[in-house]
Amino acid sequence: MPEMASIESSFILAALDGTTLLLAAAILFGLTLLFATVLGIAKEKLWVDEDPRIGQITEALPAANCGGCGFAGCADFAKAVVEKRAACSGCPVGGSKVADKIAAILGIEVVQTFPYRPVVHCGAKSHQRKGIVPYDGVQSCVEANVVGVTQGCVYGCLGFGDCMTSCDYDAIRMVDGLPVFDYDKCTGCGACVKACPRNIIERIPFKEDRMLVIACSNKEPGKLVKQVCEVGCIGCKMCQRMLADMFEVKNNLAFVKYDGYAAEEEREKVIAKCPAEVMTYFGQPKPEYAETLAQENA
Repeated sequence: MPEMASIESSFILAALDGTTLLLAAAILFGLTLLFATVLGIAKEKLWVDEDPRIGQITEALPAANCGGCGFAGCADFAKAVVEKRAACSGCPVGGSKVADKIAAILGIEVVQTFPYRPVVHCGAKSHQRKGIVPYDGVQSCVEANVVGVTQGCVYGCLGFGDCMTSCDYDAIRMVDGLPVFDYDKCTGCGACVKACPRNIIERIPFKEDRMLVIACSNKEPGKLVKQVCEVGCIGCKMCQRMLADMFEVKNNLAFVKYDGYAAEEEREKVIAKCPAEVMTYFGQPKPEYAETLAQENA
């Protein structure tokens, strides 16, 4: 009899375990249905249709994802354009052709734009720099800039080529201690601008094939500039007096106002009068570097 009772108890326990499992499975199934229903309702209620123009603009962009537009990538820029947080001409890589495509997608008229390309506000070649100090540290502009005593001018190009290393398009070469741009390869992404620790590389609007640039960044008085560099701006204001719409002198240093970019004839008159000969053209490419680039690209 005890054995029969034991067997009956085992059957009862087994039945209870089976019921418990079935109950647990039923609860889990019910919860799954509940969550699926809630998620389905949330999807319907919270769904936001993406403007199809975002995808169209993304397709029209060059897919460089360089960040030169100020956004994380091409898709973010496309969304910003549609939401009117960015101009259709904001892609430096695509230039006017891409701007025209975006304007057509948006059904608007594009304002005339110019490609932005980098230039260097330093024209002192290696042999024109004074006060050079031997430097055996890390061959990097960032590191040398921290040391700060590699040359007399604390504003000029350090010449170690951080800008060249940063360029994904192989558009920069170091020649005579200065970066030389191959504008046929350059996309205007701005990586070189960010890489320069002395902030002497700037992107400017290329309104012509060759653009005039003040090749100096030294803000010291002219007498001190001449002590450290053979070709630095002395802040004489000659350019400003001759052509105030295009030139301005601030903190002993001349600047070009590209909104008031004058005709070539007027520019040449000012260039001829500049006592420091600090004005130079950057373009397709600079004539003195054309042969160098041709040899390297052969």
